[in-house]
Order: sequence, then structure tokens, then C-alpha cells
Amino acid sequence: MKRLFVLLLVISVIMAFSVETLVVSSRLWTPPTEKEFILNEIIKPFEKMYNVKVVFQTMDDETMLKQVKVQMETGKITTDVIIAYATKMPEWVKNDLVVDLTPYVNKWTDRHFSKGFDSMTVFDGKRYFLPVGADVYLTLINKKALQYKPANVDIQNLTWEQLAEWANLVAQGEGEGKFAVTGVPMKSLIYQIGAISLSYGGHWPNLDNPGAVAAWYLIYKMKDAFSPAVKTYDDTRPPMKREETWMTVAHCARVGEVYKSNPTQFIIAPAPKGPAGIGSVAGTSGLAIVKGTKHFDIALKFLEYMTRPDIMVKSHKGTGGFIPPVDEAIKYLGNDEQDQVIKNAIKVMNQGVLSYIAPIWKDWGQVKLVYDELFKKMILEEGKLDVDMLELYQLQIDAQRK
Repeated sequence: MKRLFVLLLVISVIMAFSVETLVVSSRLWTPPTEKEFILNEIIKPFEKMYNVKVVFQTMDDETMLKQVKVQMETGKITTDVIIAYATKMPEWVKNDLVVDLTPYVNKWTDRHFSKGFDSMTVFDGKRYFLPVGADVYLTLINKKALQYKPANVDIQNLTWEQLAEWANLVAQGEGEGKFAVTGVPMKSLIYQIGAISLSYGGHWPNLDNPGAVAAWYLIYKMKDAFSPAVKTYDDTRPPMKREETWMTVAHCARVGEVYKSNPTQFIIAPAPKGPAGIGSVAGTSGLAIVKGTKHFDIALKFLEYMTRPDIMVKSHKGTGGFIPPVDEAIKYLGNDEQDQVIKNAIKVMNQGVLSYIAPIWKDWGQVKLVYDELFKKMILEEGKLDVDMLELYQLQIDAQRK
């Protein structure tokens, strides 16, 4: 009897100290600095608030999807919450892998998700994903470039023609180009050129339309403005931080990180505009709960916590300057460096000519490679605008349609 009493006591002690564990897999916040901030400043308070343990793991969209499919097929579901990119969301819904959150979210009266992302996160009137971490492109200028700025150029209201002229003057004055794009294949070049194409009315990512040709003509005119080391850049942050390059148009959170590193040396602005307006590729990631999770209640609490307007602003400011896609978040913005990044990004989102990666591609990486190869061959090597080459590469893009 005494042994039984001791055993029951041990069990009760273990249960008293056992902590429920929530497994969250995310394609967002993969850079080490971003992940560290989310773990320490956002997730730890949640763990303390609800006395739970959160295992936060980052991985690419395809790996995350395959992993959960296997868990579903084997009946061993260990992932509770996922954060997926907009382009992948239809596959999650189509394969019946995530929970319809509509009846739960409708009770949250203190937040309204930005309508601009409904086309990506709501399917057949049902909200499966809660948008988080939206992004657009912004302009970043090192003040060293100001000595070459053409007269009457308003940095906060730049046109692509003005930026190209300015970048060329910098190159002439310094003896080498100081404009940064990602020249390493499979990075963000397609989005940087996409911003130009959209501002000229192009049907991005297609190449066989007047807007796209106008964009490539502008890039051709900037052929001497790119940094000599541009083919080694897989990210524009390091050369901008090293001040090896002075100008770029890049992802808002990456721009925010550079700006935060030395706000007295940099100027941020919306992406430049063209005849059609401010062009930018936009996107968002989304939170969802995996069907069959054994931890549904705490998973729902996690989603409710992560999408609180004040938490959205805190997490998005701390990770560089993503756009919080909750309308009520704006009132939590102030006037510090990261607030300025987010305000500029919101301006692009609200006023810009936007496009996003539609879920129509067999292999988006192959589409990205078309832009990488065109830039390398046509601009950096041959230094010309070749419309026939654009039409030829369009065939490769067409071949990737589902």
C-alpha cells in the first residue's frame, strides 16, 4: 500500500511539472537574427503566459509540406502549427492538411486581417491561413551617393529613370558601379526586376510584353551602374552594410535590417515608380493549424497571440520591417527607424502596382533562373537589349506553367 501511495505521488508530481509542447514549423524568420528575436522576444513570453513549451523550427516550404503529408499518411502527426508562403497555401488546403479557422477567428473582434491578402489566405469563403509577415520592396540609399544626386530629385518620390541616371552618375564619379542586386542565381533578382516591370505596366513574370521590355531597357541603360562584384551577391545586405555598394531596391525587412544597423548613414524610401506607378512584388506568409493535432487548444492560443496587433508590430519591427497585415496594428507604430521602414512598406502596399507569385508554376525556381540567366548573359556579358532573346526565354517561362 505504501509503494502504491509513493507511485501515485511520483506520478502526480510528474504530471504537475509536465509541460505541453507545441511544434511550430515555419518558412518565415529563417535568418539567424530574425529567428533569435522571435524565440527570445515573442515566443518565450507566450511560453510563460500559457506554461507551454514551443519547439520553433524553420525549414523551406516544400520540406514542410512533405513532412506533414507523411505525418498525415502514417497517422503520427507531430507538427501542430505551420507558417507557409502564400504560393503554397492552395496545396495545404487542397490536400486537406489544415483546419478551417473561420468559426474561431470570427470571435476575435479586436483585429481585422488586411483585405488585400484575402485572395491568398481565404479559400471558398473559409479562412484557413492568418496572414503574417507581409512584404514589398523599398529603396535604400547610402548618403555617400548624395553627392551625385541629380538636381530636383525627390528621394521619397523617385522614378526609375531618375534612379538609373543617379546610379550611372555614381558609377562615373567613383569609377565603378555601386548599385546592388543579387547576381547569385535563385535569389531575389526576379523580384527586383519585377518591381521595375510592374511600374512600367508589365505582366510579371512574363517577358513578352511592352512593360517587361521597357524594364529590361532600363536595366540595360544601368549596365555600368551595377557593382563589379554583383555576381557574387546572394543577398544585398552585406555589401550595403560594408558600404561596398550604395544603392539598392530590395525586400522591406532586409532594407530595414541595413537601415537599423546605421540609420544616420542610410535613407529609405518606397520603391521607385514608373508610368504605371510604384511597382512591387508582394507576398505574405500565413499561420495555420495542422489537422489532427493533439494540441489544438494551445495551437489556437498561439495563433491568437501571434496575430494580436501589438504582438504583430513587435515581431515585425524586431525582424527588420515586415508589414503587419492586421489593420489595427497601425496604431502601434511610432517614429523610430523600424517604424519608418514599416510605414514606407505600407505606402507601397496601399498605393503600389502589386503582383505576387501565383500558384500556377510547376517549378518556380526554373522561372527564377530565366531572369538570372538573362541578366548575366544579356546585361553583364553582352551589354545590350535583345528583344529576340527575351522572346526566346519566354518559352522557358511558358514551359513551367501547370
